[in-house]
Amino acid sequence: MRRKHKFLCSGRRSVWCLHSSGAGKGQVYYLNFKPEQADQFSAIAKAYTEKTGVQVKVQTAASGTYEQTLKSEMAKSDAPTIFICNGPVGYKTWGSYCADLTNADMTKHLTDNSLALKDGSKVVGLPLAVEGYGIIYNQAIMDKYFKLDGAKAKSVDEINNFAKLKAVVEDMTAKKSKLGIKGVFASTSLKSGEDWRWQTHLANVPITHELQDSNINVNSSVKEIQFKYANEYKNIFDLYLNNSVTDKKMLGSKSVGDSTGEFALGQAAMMQNGNWVWSDIGKVDGNVVDKNDVKFLPIYTGHSGEEKQGLCIGTENFACINNKASAADQKASQDFLNWLYTGEGMDYVTKNATDGGLGFIAPYDTFKGKSPDDPLAKQVSEWQNKSGIKTVPWDFTCFPSQNFKNKFGADLLSYAQGQKSWDDVKSDVVKTWKTEAAASTQS
Repeated sequence: MRRKHKFLCSGRRSVWCLHSSGAGKGQVYYLNFKPEQADQFSAIAKAYTEKTGVQVKVQTAASGTYEQTLKSEMAKSDAPTIFICNGPVGYKTWGSYCADLTNADMTKHLTDNSLALKDGSKVVGLPLAVEGYGIIYNQAIMDKYFKLDGAKAKSVDEINNFAKLKAVVEDMTAKKSKLGIKGVFASTSLKSGEDWRWQTHLANVPITHELQDSNINVNSSVKEIQFKYANEYKNIFDLYLNNSVTDKKMLGSKSVGDSTGEFALGQAAMMQNGNWVWSDIGKVDGNVVDKNDVKFLPIYTGHSGEEKQGLCIGTENFACINNKASAADQKASQDFLNWLYTGEGMDYVTKNATDGGLGFIAPYDTFKGKSPDDPLAKQVSEWQNKSGIKTVPWDFTCFPSQNFKNKFGADLLSYAQGQKSWDDVKSDVVKTWKTEAAASTQS
């Protein structure tokens, strides 16, 4: 995620370039999207060059500036040979630069072909990782609740739909003094720029159900939506707001970091976030959450059949090969990615950052039995492999623009503060989507 909304370090640029005897073999220039992994990618580049003699250059765009940097670098004679495209919306801009990867070795090893970025049936981008998000909970606090008289459930296994989740959460709120918590959910961060969990990640659940009902391919342009399941969205959003550590009228000042801290300090039993947040939880001064107690629940909203719903698992960033690079450079770039995801470099992908790795959950069959050594990544893998459970895909890659998401987030804050009705929020979502989708098509 993530991506621009979960970068932890200040925006820095990192370049690694090792000249060698690789003349004639082509060269690789990877424009990295993740500032927090600049050092790891530089080390990987160095290892590959020392192994193969092929020159690899890594440059890392500063946080929040990837598109700007990509436009600048693509205009140069030595443009990136591997770049990141953020799904079908990004493909509208960079599609003419994306090589056909349908028959690439990595494509053949995808565990799920639907995870690729496609133009029709043609594969044009490959995921470097998949991530998952849902409702993270502290098992120790939940176990304490289950032992109380009158508890609405005796184990987390009983919570498999919104009705049961709501009953448990509201009862926990009534008994929060006995549980030693300030609220069931950590703060719903609605500060501008900190609201991506709601205007993107949470919105993905009802929008995915709507797209599936209409059999719409998210790799194509989605011109409009009805926000058909707006009431289901409201169900879970209200549950977050009304059972929180923070009064809902004060949420405009709350950040994702505030929410993470509340969970890490044991002030809240649950929070919505993804597997990437584990490292942040562990860094909180005074953290009391044991890694073995950090688990996932799906985001239940009251949708029909949600007892079989899993986590939201997918990716929004895809590695593309620059088809305007020389044939030798394109081949060198594919060979580099193959080495990293199907060859000797695979350990770099799954090792933790503290061990020089990327800590990725890699969606390729070459990684069978391998996953990062953190509890939430392991939970994502477990949910992926649960029998009879259907993963919710990351369809927010089709959201028409950042402006749409910003407007949605602002409306959610107005709703939380009592300044806007839910009908108004729903109406705004429908209108803004249509307007932004049309503007994107014209541009």
